[in-house]
Amino acid sequence: MANEASARLVINKLLSDAGWRLIEDEAGAANVHVEAKGRAGFADYLLFDSRGFPLGVVEAKAPQKHPLIGKEQARNYAKDHHVRFVFLSNGEESYFWDVVEGNPEAIRGWPSPSELEARAQVRTRFPETALVDPVVARRLLCEEPLTTDYIARTQQPDYDRMASWVREDTRASFIAERKLRFLRPYQVEALRAIQSSAAEGKTRFLLEMATGTGKTLTSAALIKLFLRTGAAHRVLFLVDRLELEDQAWKAFVAYLARDYTSVIYKDNREDWRKAHVMVTTVQSLMASDRYREEFRPSDFGLVISDEAHRSISGQARDVFEYFRGYKLGLTATPRDLLRGVWATREVSEFELEKRVLLDTYRVFGCEPSVPTFRYGLLDGVKDGFLVNPTVIDCRTDKTTQLLSDQGLVFTATDDEGNETSDTFGKRDFERNYFSPETNQSFVATFLDHALLDPITQELGKSLVFCVSQSHAAKITNLLNIEAARRWPGRYRSDLARQVTSSVIDHQTMTVHFAENHLGGKTRMAQDYDSSRVRVCATVGMMTTGYDCEDLLNVVLMRPVFSPSEFIQMKGRGTRLHRFSWVDPKTRQKWEYDKTTFHLFDFFANYEFFEAEYDYEAVKPVPLTRVETGVPEGEYQPPTVLGKVIDDAPDGLNQANWISIGAEGMKVDRMFWQHFHDDVHGDADIVRAAEADDWDSVVAYIRERLLGGPVLAVSDPDRSHRNRSLDVIRTLLAGRHRPGLEALFGRLFGRAIQLPTKEELLDRAFDRFVSAHPPKPETLEDLRFFFKSYVGEPRIRALIDEGRLGDLNSTALTMDRLRRVPDWRDVLGAIRAEVDWGKWGA
Repeated sequence: MANEASARLVINKLLSDAGWRLIEDEAGAANVHVEAKGRAGFADYLLFDSRGFPLGVVEAKAPQKHPLIGKEQARNYAKDHHVRFVFLSNGEESYFWDVVEGNPEAIRGWPSPSELEARAQVRTRFPETALVDPVVARRLLCEEPLTTDYIARTQQPDYDRMASWVREDTRASFIAERKLRFLRPYQVEALRAIQSSAAEGKTRFLLEMATGTGKTLTSAALIKLFLRTGAAHRVLFLVDRLELEDQAWKAFVAYLARDYTSVIYKDNREDWRKAHVMVTTVQSLMASDRYREEFRPSDFGLVISDEAHRSISGQARDVFEYFRGYKLGLTATPRDLLRGVWATREVSEFELEKRVLLDTYRVFGCEPSVPTFRYGLLDGVKDGFLVNPTVIDCRTDKTTQLLSDQGLVFTATDDEGNETSDTFGKRDFERNYFSPETNQSFVATFLDHALLDPITQELGKSLVFCVSQSHAAKITNLLNIEAARRWPGRYRSDLARQVTSSVIDHQTMTVHFAENHLGGKTRMAQDYDSSRVRVCATVGMMTTGYDCEDLLNVVLMRPVFSPSEFIQMKGRGTRLHRFSWVDPKTRQKWEYDKTTFHLFDFFANYEFFEAEYDYEAVKPVPLTRVETGVPEGEYQPPTVLGKVIDDAPDGLNQANWISIGAEGMKVDRMFWQHFHDDVHGDADIVRAAEADDWDSVVAYIRERLLGGPVLAVSDPDRSHRNRSLDVIRTLLAGRHRPGLEALFGRLFGRAIQLPTKEELLDRAFDRFVSAHPPKPETLEDLRFFFKSYVGEPRIRALIDEGRLGDLNSTALTMDRLRRVPDWRDVLGAIRAEVDWGKWGA
């Protein structure tokens, strides 16, 4: 009796005759997988489109069985692989079924891959995933309207028609219950910066955004933007740590699940192709060259590198460059390795090549020091989205000596009565100079002055950064001993946990601490959302990409020498948070807003970066992990032979409290420092600013500071100050940058509320049409033409230079231009009446 195997031989030929490939040949890679595994079992055949997405399933039955017997089984496979097309066949009879529309229909000839793909484009439930011509896709990408509810519309498309939203008294609780996320103005600005850059033909972008400004939410909006417009068919989100992998995946599921499927690669190695977003650590793809073995360069239309200053170095860069399509980097601290190289010293060809490869700006196609979009800590603080720390400069007697020019001199007598002495500096602490008394003083000082949780009045959640893993172990133990002395029976060795790579389940612990259930829930208030463990002692694991909004204390029990590392460490505490609790007995609600956090500084790191660090010096080329042998996420000091233990008493020498104002720390404003100094050094500019005469401020700065030519980067004679001003000029030329008045206002500590670019364009257009009234039916086409020409320098240049054919690569296509009656006459009127001084002409 004929069996299913004989039917499969016939089905193989039917597929082959229709142009499907069961094996790779000269026409391309295989687009049919046999025995495709899914949660519902093994589909007999899984068909893929030209982008690598599952397109249909085939259910084979033995010749003596009717094909329709397998209908419901095939339906489960289709649902499992997120496809809508099903073929049912026993080799003698075949049926085609669109499970979304209609019923199985008998067929004789099977559709080709292109025919089935075309049908998917016409009938897809999500039009944004259909194949789109690249030129059209770029245009759609640049024209996509972007609003603050761009993500909320995906989470709940009709949210604004619901009664709980319409009623203002229930709107806040409605947003919280539905977990709706609305983009902040600067996040929308970041998206529009990407659109502007794409309109210029760029395919690489860099978003430089401070810790706590919502890079993941911005990424989700970008993912929707690229998928919805067809600019990308699938997105790869690269991270370099496991906790960031899980964190990103959860966010994308929360924000995008209604329209797009997101998976973690290591959990879905068999069926990742059915997802729109794949999240993975770069290490997972690097292992055994998996990225070459299991993926095609065309599998992803957009590759996003999180913490891009780290995740694209070394072999990870090979993974990043392997995939074609758009590339986007996210970072708060980019590696700026080309700034000042030519002006200050000669570099070897090898070093220059290495700097070019590792420079974050160069990797993402940006000018030196100029990302596609930048939003720093000072911007976030001034706009009310972040908080600055209160620095507690607390030095013990011994750390004061370690920090002095002379260092700490330690004298000891050996067994034979000979006196020996050694001198130690701050780099020696916990490396070859050990002082248990100093560590004890650190712990006591921290517990004495730490911010408390405003609800429970227990120690606020804290991160302690230590010199090494052994140092973290010591500090953890001392914290728990001191907690048992101060609060008997409360914590049972659970106040502090060591979270370093040598500890079992360290990745899980970081997640549990952020989600407030490390060690269980606090026992200080019933049903209060905070963890029992109050302190995590770490080295380098939790310095970047770690979201924990309710942190109240960041403790530096180690010297820091890298400004980017210092920024990342203190950045853990900058996020806003509202502490909230409802008393289960009285139902009284308690709420407190986080307004600052304590930054404990035992090694004068703040002073070092304010007064000593040379921001103009050429940055050293970072060593790769292979060169250092350092495990990812952990800082390890060099191996030393001599070790000295000093058990003499030590105590607090000074505790200076420094409130950081709107001007921020120097390490946060270092990029603008020369520009800031020049602006404040000009008496005319200062007088105009004090009088709120911002037109004069703008004019003075344009003419006196930013006038003149921009020098070439490679000019060996250019000064540091001119290089800084060149970057400022480039920033101010960007269409997506804030207005000059708002930018310069920040230099004087003013929060100037100005109309957006769109609002200014609308006002200019209203003035124009009042003088040149159009026909009502042409108003919107005229508006689009006016705003494109006035507000988009590239479009303006193409029209002025007569390169009208190139307009099809912009939002203003030739088709849209032709819709404007007598557009050349209209253009003449625009040129004559617009105040071009406001638009960078």
